[in-house]
Amino acid sequence: MISTTVACPNCGKRNRVPAAADGIPQCGNCHQPLPWIAEAGDDTFAEVAERSALPVIVDFWADWCGPCRMVTPALEQLSQDMAGRVKLVKVDVDRSPRLSERFAIKHIPTLMMMVRGEVVAQRAGGAPAHELRRWVEDAIKART
Repeated sequence: MISTTVACPNCGKRNRVPAAADGIPQCGNCHQPLPWIAEAGDDTFAEVAERSALPVIVDFWADWCGPCRMVTPALEQLSQDMAGRVKLVKVDVDRSPRLSERFAIKHIPTLMMMVRGEVVAQRAGGAPAHELRRWVEDAIKART
């Protein structure tokens, strides 16, 4: 399982965050919640996304997709703003054909919200950060 390195939005210290773990990642220095961004594929999706204790934003994307690259900063900002409340899981559709088929991904980017392993919302295309935040918060409220 791959770890990513993120800077703590509170104190700036760099921390390694695993793709899957129990609980919520916290800064080793100031103990504040960290943004949780992970990658998953056909073989790791269950562990990384479906078993997450936090609500998960799944981003189905491709490297060659311009709109996917445009929505990435908004998703990363949302992940930072909602650190400790959501997890962002990125799925490269070219490397994960079984997931693309399973979730009937026809357009990219496609965003999906999962709560306790259940798909609670899905949308195709990107949007500004404020609109994505509203969509995420509405999806979480509907299932909690």
